[in-house]
Amino acid sequence: MFLAFAAPIQSEEEAIQFVGGVKKKYPDARHHVYAYVLREGNKSRYTDDGEPSGTAGMPVLDGIRKRGLTDVAVVVVRYFGGTLLGTGGLVRAYTAAAKDALDKAGTVLWQEMTNLLLRVTYQDYQRVSQLPEGVRETGTAFGDTVELTVSMPSERTDGFEKWVTERTCGRAEIQFLSKGMNF
Repeated sequence: MFLAFAAPIQSEEEAIQFVGGVKKKYPDARHHVYAYVLREGNKSRYTDDGEPSGTAGMPVLDGIRKRGLTDVAVVVVRYFGGTLLGTGGLVRAYTAAAKDALDKAGTVLWQEMTNLLLRVTYQDYQRVSQLPEGVRETGTAFGDTVELTVSMPSERTDGFEKWVTERTCGRAEIQFLSKGMNF
């Protein structure tokens, strides 16, 4: 019997915790095969966990890679049922289990976002308050000037800065706050 689980991860530590949690839940299983892929550092790892080399972990890793996924871990738990599957059978079984887990888990698209702070006069605020599509206001503070915090996909940053500069005739102060992943 094969049981398969998939989870989003953002670090090797999270991957190890996920694998450890599955092992703890199914301690009497014969094999706990896993693979994971991380976007950061383009890292990937897998283990056959006692199965013949290349018959378990690599098919799970290939299943992740063929979908173009990152920041995901898959664990396949195997209880031996007395039937020898052979190397081809093991590859097919682990491939199918990983596919099933990934199908059921679904996919989330992550996008790199940039957060900026705009300092503008009240007059210029009227010119920039109707933000272009895809740019989201995340905060506004009114004082001597207006401070407008915005978030947008990172690839739109240059175009947005140009848009603000044109609308305010270069009077706006634009400050980079951070980059991060969002979905």
